[in-house]
Amino acid sequence: MADFIRICATEDIPKASAVRADVDGTEIAVVHTEDGEFHAVHDECSHASVALSEGEIDGCTIECWLHGSRFDLRTGEPTGLPATEPVPVYPVEVRDGDIYVSLTPSNGVTPA
Repeated sequence: MADFIRICATEDIPKASAVRADVDGTEIAVVHTEDGEFHAVHDECSHASVALSEGEIDGCTIECWLHGSRFDLRTGEPTGLPATEPVPVYPVEVRDGDIYVSLTPSNGVTPA
């Protein structure tokens, strides 16, 4: 079973936004989508070394602000060029109003 680490309170991340968290040296973008779900992905675009947490959230995707690559927050798969490689996706649990993330990628992709 994966170990989950507390990141922040759910109220710390407004809907349609993301925050950056450094968890034991791993940069993670924790995203709160408009539908109220929370997701976590590696906070680096697979196309360019740019923080995804600074990008736009649209539905269940996050868009890199530099070149416009988009990634599905559930799978990490790119949904828009120029990125062609997925980003790691991390399991998220919400417990008693707090967000917890595991550093074991659920999609099998390891950080570059």
